[in-house]
Amino acid sequence: MASSASQGIREVEASGLGAGAAMPHAEAPALARAAVCAPAPRLAPTYAALDLGTNNCRLLLARPAGDGFRVVDAFSRIVRLGEGLAATGALSEAAMARTLDALKICVDKIAHRRVGAGRYVATEACRRAVNCDDFLARVRETAGIELEIISTAEEARLVVTGCAPLLNPRVPYALVFDIGGGSTEIVWLRQGVAHRRGRPAEAAGRWVPRGRPEILGSTSLPFGVVTFTEQFGGVDVPPAAYRGMVAEAQAALAPFEARHRIMRQVRAGRVQMLGSSGTVTTLAGVHLALPRYTRALVDGSILTFDQIEVVSRHLAGLDIDGRAANPCVGRERADLVLSGCAILDAICATWPVGRLRVADRGIREGILFDLMHG
Repeated sequence: MASSASQGIREVEASGLGAGAAMPHAEAPALARAAVCAPAPRLAPTYAALDLGTNNCRLLLARPAGDGFRVVDAFSRIVRLGEGLAATGALSEAAMARTLDALKICVDKIAHRRVGAGRYVATEACRRAVNCDDFLARVRETAGIELEIISTAEEARLVVTGCAPLLNPRVPYALVFDIGGGSTEIVWLRQGVAHRRGRPAEAAGRWVPRGRPEILGSTSLPFGVVTFTEQFGGVDVPPAAYRGMVAEAQAALAPFEARHRIMRQVRAGRVQMLGSSGTVTTLAGVHLALPRYTRALVDGSILTFDQIEVVSRHLAGLDIDGRAANPCVGRERADLVLSGCAILDAICATWPVGRLRVADRGIREGILFDLMHG
């Protein structure tokens, strides 16, 4: 479930006065005179980052602000591009049509903001699909955008770049993961030395880098919330099916642990964990009992493993309607959330760090940082 617990369409408009907002009468004449005398301020260029995953289509538009950037517009829609892909090996006509509709909205936003530079990437569904070339051609012809299929290694790098500001600089190692729709990315990294220590500034809408972590290893597991849901079910998930998902995920994680011997550092208390996905943001929203999903309250929050277990058990005890009724899950994620919980349970069991940092950010933020700051 890639980063953001949105239901259906979620568009985030830039904060502040809009073009039609009124100003106080007492200030208007003075400001009008100043506008005549002073040249118009020169706006920083706008950059765009688009991430088309197996489940979501997400766009972020931002302008540079110091060492980071300020978001001016965003868009997110669940498109389920990879629906049925595991069974057929191809993108379905319905899934491509849903995705094209979302991409057209993204293109309109890019044109409206007069974007100077952008990067538009696709991940696991497009990496796997036998008809991906045909789909990319349709995207070019219909939506007028050129999608770039990135490797799993590049996906991992972008996730780490996007989430770096949330890492605790005092903890030397980190496990960063992204439970996606068609794959799950795991990254093992060592903290870099920051040339300038950044600070979280989410409340001001700014993203500020804290350092350059060194990636020691990464792996892409060939399953995510969409593929596990299609394999094990998502409407009715009996305990045996849930245990089967956890067991399969743990078995897939074992070679990565054996290669890097991460548990040695976990036992020494030298590892932090950070999750960038819709699974962890959804669980955080449910844990906080939010009446509606609020990114500012979720991004950067902490979940203990005990809290994760409580929320996962709560959701597993609900039927599909009960899960859909939760405002941080919603109808469009109700059949996917338990698959994500099972994968997360496997990650927590493999590396019992005890708590994780929740990130409502990832690939798009990594792309923007690359575009603006190299």
